Amino acid sequence: MIDFESELKEILKDDPLGILKNRTVQPITSDQRLKDSFEQINKFIDENGNEPTESTDIKERKLFSRLKQLRKDFEKSSTLKDLDRHNLLVNVKEIKSVDDILESDILGLLDDGPDNIFNLKNIPKEKNKTDFVARRKPCKNFKDYEDKFKEIQKEIKEGKRKLIIHKEHHLKEGRYFVLDGILLFLEKINDPIVKEFNDKTQGKRKRLDPRIRCIFENGLESNMYLRSLGKELYNNGSTVIQSNEEAFKEFNEGFSSITDQDKETGNIYILSSLSEKPEIKSIKNLYKIGYCTTSIKKRTENAENETTFLMAPVKLVSSYQTFNSNPQKFEDVIHQFFSERCLDIKIADRNGNYKKPKEWYIVPIKVIEQVIELIEKREIQKYKFDHLSDKIIPIS
Repeated sequence: MIDFESELKEILKDDPLGILKNRTVQPITSDQRLKDSFEQINKFIDENGNEPTESTDIKERKLFSRLKQLRKDFEKSSTLKDLDRHNLLVNVKEIKSVDDILESDILGLLDDGPDNIFNLKNIPKEKNKTDFVARRKPCKNFKDYEDKFKEIQKEIKEGKRKLIIHKEHHLKEGRYFVLDGILLFLEKINDPIVKEFNDKTQGKRKRLDPRIRCIFENGLESNMYLRSLGKELYNNGSTVIQSNEEAFKEFNEGFSSITDQDKETGNIYILSSLSEKPEIKSIKNLYKIGYCTTSIKKRTENAENETTFLMAPVKLVSSYQTFNSNPQKFEDVIHQFFSERCLDIKIADRNGNYKKPKEWYIVPIKVIEQVIELIEKREIQKYKFDHLSDKIIPIS
C-alpha cells in the first residue's frame, strides 16, 4: 500500500530550484507608495524640462495636483527630502503655530474662495461637497468600463478628443468628464427628486435634482446629485468631447436653413476687454466668445462687476444670430475648436474671492470669424485649428 504522506515528503525534499519553499511577500508600505508617486513627478520633469501644469493632459494634471498637495504637507516633504533632486519641496514649512495652520491649509478649508469654512452663508455648498465625496464606493462591475476608459485616455492623448470648458447643459447620460485630473463617466440620470431651497429674492422655491450613477477611472462609483457633480465640474473640471465631426453632428441635429419664417433663438457674441490691468491689456488677440438669449447690451451692462468679463468694461466686436437651434451647441463647437487657446487666469471679485473666468480665447478675430463661417456652411468638420501657426488647416 502506498504511503502518500511519505511520498509527498520526498517530493518536497527533491526541490533543487527552491520553488516549493515558503516565501514571504513584503507588503508595500505607505512610505514606499509615497516615494514611488513622487518619483513619477521627478521623471516627468526629467523628460519635459518643467514641472507638471494644470494642462488638458489628464496624467499631467494628476501630477500637478499631487505636487500641489505635497507642497502643503511638511511631514511628507521631509520623507521625500532625499529624492527631491529638482528642489520641488524646499520651501515647505513645518506647522508650529496657528499662523502656520492658516498658511498651510492642506485640505483647502481656509481658502478665500466660496467654500472656505468661515463663509457660513455657503454651508449648503459644503453639503454638496460632502455629498460628492462621501458617496463614492468601489464599482463592482468596473471591468465593464475599464477598456472604454483606456480608449478615452488614448484618444485624448492623440488629440481625437479634447477637454473643453464645462457647461451645465453638457450633463447628459453617456458623456465623459474630467474632475481634478480624474476621468469619469456619467452613466445614468435617475428620476428627479424635488428639493426645496431658499431664494434670496423669491423666498422658498422647489427644483428637480436627480441622483445619478457615475463611474470613475480609479474604480469607484458615486450616486451623488446631478447638481453636485455640475458644481464640482464648473469649479475644477472639464467636459470631454469627441472629434470635430461628432461635435458638429450634435450641433447639426435640428439645424436647418434659415428663412424669413424662422425664429431667432439667441446670439453668439465676440467681445474684447477694455481692462486697464497690465496682465490683461498686454494680451494680444484676447476675445470672449459667448452666447445669450437676451440682448447683448443687457448681458454685458454690469461687466465691470463680473469676473466672467474680467471685472472690466467690454467692447462688442461682432455678433451672430442663431435660428431654430440651441445657441449653446453653436458655442460649444467654437469652444472645442479653440480649446488649446483658452485663457488661464484667476480674477478677484469685489469680495476678494478669486475665480477663473471662462470663454476667453487668445485667437485672431479673423480666425474666429472664419470658424463661424465654416460652421454656417457645415464644413467645420473638415478642418482643425493649428495653435502654433494661428491658422485653420484641413484635416488630412
